[in-house]
Amino acid sequence: MGCDASVLLNTSTANPNPENAEFFKMRGYYLIDAAKAAVEKNCSRVVSCADILAFAARDAFYLLGGKYDSDLYDVSAGRRDGNISLLSEAVTFLPRPTFNFSQLNSSFAAKGFTTDEMITLSGAHTVGQAHCTSFAQGRLYPNYDPKQIDSDYAKALQSVCPNNTNNNVVVPQDNVTPNTTDAQYFTNVLNKKVLFFSDWALSTDPVARQTMQTYQSNTIEVYLLGIKFINGNDLWKSKFIAAMQKLGQLDVLTGDQGQIRETCGAVYVPPNN
Repeated sequence: MGCDASVLLNTSTANPNPENAEFFKMRGYYLIDAAKAAVEKNCSRVVSCADILAFAARDAFYLLGGKYDSDLYDVSAGRRDGNISLLSEAVTFLPRPTFNFSQLNSSFAAKGFTTDEMITLSGAHTVGQAHCTSFAQGRLYPNYDPKQIDSDYAKALQSVCPNNTNNNVVVPQDNVTPNTTDAQYFTNVLNKKVLFFSDWALSTDPVARQTMQTYQSNTIEVYLLGIKFINGNDLWKSKFIAAMQKLGQLDVLTGDQGQIRETCGAVYVPPNN
């Protein structure tokens, strides 16, 4: 449903099978709830949960990236919260970890994003964790394909993700710098040391490989009046910021659309007069 915090809605009569159902195993909602509670104390039902999510994403990028001022990118405010959350729509429209390159491209293109933006945004997998159940079957079991995943990496994953493992077991998406927003993810992709098939799929396209290589190395561009040194990590960050700002404008509700929730997990119902 776009940037309307529909992902935060809990199961209810109106939303019996919401996006945050057991299917996605997402965590961290307590942080958003804490931010919302703090804001509500000062200005009740003025700041939307959708805006809080957008600012929280920016602040996480800043905090995990080394706290550089350039990472504190501008975030537009004024979104309103949606009233509908459907797991079926999330399954239909969100890119899946089993997607190949063509499917990834089509999924992002359907929302107005270029191939370059899709590759750049995939770098969000530089942080975070994934449940074994989201990648083990097919990637590790019944057998792994050494053409798609590094053998040593696959064996290490198998040691923490046994076949038919418990749903609660998680592993970092970036096993080199798991708590840092950087371009290491793209090195991992090219080295076949990533969790999802969709991550590895980026390396199957020659243009995508070239893009990822620019993110993992330093280059020099020569001009008539001099040279320009380009740090690959900084290049990815700058393009990621631009793509995130575009993403933050996706299908937003404004004006009298939607509502401002009182708590992020439930649609606001005005008290009876």
